[in-house]
Amino acid sequence: MAMQLGFELPVRTARGRDDFLVAPSNAMAVAMIENWRNWTSAKMVLTGPQGAGKTHLTHVWAESAQARIIPACELHSDDVPALAQGNIAVEDIDVIKNNPDAQTALFHLHNMVLAEGHSLLLTGTGAVAHWGLSLPDLVSRLQGALEASIDAPDDALLAAVLVKLLADRQLVPPADLIPFLLKRMDRSFAAANRVVAALDREGLARKRPITRALAAVVLDNDTPPAR
Repeated sequence: MAMQLGFELPVRTARGRDDFLVAPSNAMAVAMIENWRNWTSAKMVLTGPQGAGKTHLTHVWAESAQARIIPACELHSDDVPALAQGNIAVEDIDVIKNNPDAQTALFHLHNMVLAEGHSLLLTGTGAVAHWGLSLPDLVSRLQGALEASIDAPDDALLAAVLVKLLADRQLVPPADLIPFLLKRMDRSFAAANRVVAALDREGLARKRPITRALAAVVLDNDTPPAR
């Protein structure tokens, strides 16, 4: 059968508190997000592997705390005074390890937000010690923060994540699909995101439903991104 181009349909990612799947691997992080008013020094660092749910929890916190969210790579010193006027979350701090200007802006934002009596949520992939930041004063501030980590998923959570990711794309999996994926795919949140996106893309291109047979093709072609 000839391949046909599929239309990219919008992915409506559900990011409310009720949509977040709580499991032993993330329960502590969820509890600390919900208890944000009692954070030590009014700040917290949220860490975990790619695709673990850090962005989802950040949105949950932002809704509760009426906070703004900004990617670390978009930080500029000129914007700091305005950003510091309320609670704020800064995402993906590990990506600015080679960006001294963004690190300097984050250092000043950290100090100003707390001086103004607001709260600060900071996120990144992996442990803070592995973020590779080069500004010593910033590193010391982050290392002194309350930290919550999301761990790798167990079978039950990974299955639930796959179902949710499919639902975000308006896809309903057949009964045999999730067990098949769990046995064959790389066991990580990042892989779950990658495989579901590929299933959706292949299904649209081939004009076929999402089946175990299609999943076998996707998994055979699945190559994790280079690090």
